[in-house]
Amino acid sequence: MPEGDTVFRTAERLRTALAGKTLTRSDFRVPRYATVDLVGDLITEVGSYGKHLFIRTDQVSIHTHLKMEGQWRVFHCGQRWTKPPVTARLVLANDEVEAVGFALGKVQVLRLAEEHTVIDHLGPDLLGPNWDAAEALRLLTEYPRRPIGLALLDQRNLAGIGNIYRSEICFLRRVHPATPVGDIDDLPALVDESHRVLGKAAHEPPWRPMVYGRTRRPCPRCGTAIVSRLLGEDDPADRITQRERGIYFCPRCQPPPTH
Repeated sequence: MPEGDTVFRTAERLRTALAGKTLTRSDFRVPRYATVDLVGDLITEVGSYGKHLFIRTDQVSIHTHLKMEGQWRVFHCGQRWTKPPVTARLVLANDEVEAVGFALGKVQVLRLAEEHTVIDHLGPDLLGPNWDAAEALRLLTEYPRRPIGLALLDQRNLAGIGNIYRSEICFLRRVHPATPVGDIDDLPALVDESHRVLGKAAHEPPWRPMVYGRTRRPCPRCGTAIVSRLLGEDDPADRITQRERGIYFCPRCQPPPTH
């Protein structure tokens, strides 16, 4: 699933393509919004919060979520699309470009005043201008026995981290992903690391992971083979889930909790 850095950069691309320009075409290929017509409306802003993306006019906010396979791509008008048209769920165009959302996991049209309802339950946005480390720390410590590998993935604690970055953050802090939140020696430093890692990935691409996806390859610190596990399951039967949702770590640099 695309993580906060991907959504942040996607919002930047769409902002360049759409913001300040009037729509000449809007095509919602979602039954609930099939009759929505925004032709003539001015796109005022494009923004993101965690893994959520918002395209705004004076009256409405178009909320999209990429989920597992969604992508936004921008084409010059008349340019052939590089993804199958049947997978397009939303097309927004002006005189110069077409922005096409393919395989989007969610599409909503909300009144601007209702936009907050989509994100009210989320923790602070790691890439937002109002990032609040103290609030993220407070939310994490509400459940001190929860494994940090699960707590980081919970968007209600801090918004934007997915499977890639929870693996990287735990590795950088030398914390085993099964370690309970309350047993981490320096949780504020781990929260700060989360902010730093995601910010670097968003602003300084390309970013290469050190442990994610590197099963059986040597740890960049000690040379021990990297392993991947589902929390609470040492030998999962579902290898697809293991590959997509397993957390990666070094068994030597990140020793398991003792209790």
